[in-house]
Amino acid sequence: MKKKDFMKKLLYFMKDYKKESVLAPLFKMLEAFFELFVPLVVASIIDDGIVPKDSGHIIRMCLLLLVLAAVGLTCSITAQYFAAKSAVGAATGIRYELFTHIQTLGYEEMDMVGTSTLITRMTSDINQVQNGINLVLRLFLRSPFIVFGAMIMAFTIDMKAAMIFVVAIILLSIVVFGVMFITKPLYKKVQSGLDTILGTTRENLTGVRVIRAFHQEQAEYNKFLAENEELTSLQKFAGKISGLTNPLTFIIINFAILVLIHTGAVRVSLGTLSQGQVVALYNYMSQILVELIKLANLIISVTKAMACFNRIQDVFHIEPSMKEGTKTVAAAGNTTPAVEFKNVSFTYAGGGDHAVENISFKAMPGQTIGIIGGTGSGKSTLVNLIPRFYDVSEGEVDIAGKNIQDYTYGSLRNTISVVPQKAQLFAGTIRDNLTFGCPDATEEQIEEALAISQAKEFVDTKEGRLDAKIEQGGKNLSGGQRQRLTLARALVPQSDILIMDDSASALDYATDARLRKAIQDMKRKPTVFIVSQRTSSIQNADMILVLDDGKIAGQGTHEQLLKSCNIYREIYETQFKKEEA
Repeated sequence: MKKKDFMKKLLYFMKDYKKESVLAPLFKMLEAFFELFVPLVVASIIDDGIVPKDSGHIIRMCLLLLVLAAVGLTCSITAQYFAAKSAVGAATGIRYELFTHIQTLGYEEMDMVGTSTLITRMTSDINQVQNGINLVLRLFLRSPFIVFGAMIMAFTIDMKAAMIFVVAIILLSIVVFGVMFITKPLYKKVQSGLDTILGTTRENLTGVRVIRAFHQEQAEYNKFLAENEELTSLQKFAGKISGLTNPLTFIIINFAILVLIHTGAVRVSLGTLSQGQVVALYNYMSQILVELIKLANLIISVTKAMACFNRIQDVFHIEPSMKEGTKTVAAAGNTTPAVEFKNVSFTYAGGGDHAVENISFKAMPGQTIGIIGGTGSGKSTLVNLIPRFYDVSEGEVDIAGKNIQDYTYGSLRNTISVVPQKAQLFAGTIRDNLTFGCPDATEEQIEEALAISQAKEFVDTKEGRLDAKIEQGGKNLSGGQRQRLTLARALVPQSDILIMDDSASALDYATDARLRKAIQDMKRKPTVFIVSQRTSSIQNADMILVLDDGKIAGQGTHEQLLKSCNIYREIYETQFKKEEA
């Protein structure tokens, strides 16, 4: 990102804190202004107080130093308050905008970027930007003001001695900005390495049971160790270069001080300078040293912040591949298919071959559609196209006779309830989870959903019942309980279309049978899609789709497929023994 674009984007997030962003550096500059008078006061104490032994003058000057200190402290606290307010406010704005933008991204973009990367952007990257803004507002005027102000004040004392300041500042600027130029790309690599580490950590934490089941702890440890050592090496290299800043600046400044003291001693002996003036020059040089160290640290922090902000902008630059329609879903008539696939093919980004290919079928209102097939046959992909989690590569998916791409997301997803393959619950109460997609749901709707999903039996045993607490991810529930609550959540809105993506895999056959019967007996008949590996779960469906390698290998009722589809018959016979004649 160009520097101009960088500033433009950053200023956008700081637009609500214009006053604070101006006042913070101004108060810091005011603090620096008073600080520049301190060496002159000290020089006056030496030349006009100590040398002539004027105790009254010494006391007055000491009182003046106290006043300067009090004013400087007040300015400093005020500046830090405004800087912190502006930095925190900007970071909050970035975090809000980023989260909002992430919510607009489709499954395709989320798969491409990765969850761990987005978490890094939302946390450490934004925090780094916040620290950078804070430091800039406090120091970007103060440090240069002190450096050049000290040089100017040195010129007012002695021209020859002041030339030492000019040479020192030029050399120091070369060191500071040279280090900045070298370390900027390095810190970008460090942040990328951090992404890799976080991705590995997330995989290990989410898949800890699998890792332990296969006794791969050592292998995963070695993998993490290798990635961590690579990141550490990169950080050390960047740190070594950054670390050169302080010693090099110290060398330059200390050498400049030696030259200054020698020059000052010669000119004092000649009577050109007083002792107090030499002390003042030394103090100005020390001020330059302190401020340049601060400036060096500022530049390092700003370099990191710029790298982090550019990475955040990379996320903002990701445009959703799907465009929202404008129409509202209307109820399908008895003769209009609730869902229709017209020669649909779909390929995942970077996937190469079609995940599903040339799929065509009609699902009439109130029908139950069973979908079965081997692992990787495209079952979940097919049903994910109905609520438009992905856009089709070829063909068209219609709901109520119109292309789903014409509908608004809200209208489309209010029409469809999805029970995902992996049961996902949120921290809160059972009621919070059940009303997640329908906040205004009545008690009757909730109780009906619990009864149909077979969740009522265990919810009734919970203390507080609907107000019972659920931990993050439903960790305090069994797999079957999570699945039933997830199903109940999908039933509460009473949508026209219900998609159950292998949502009974954790249920026993008896519970699964009761669940299917309860769905069949529902007063309000939605169009139901059941994805399952069990033929028993779909054998009573009005139509069954048999998928094989992304294509429809068979289509019809249970009885028809047993006669006409070898794949379906093989699946059935592996699950149910042939009756002996």
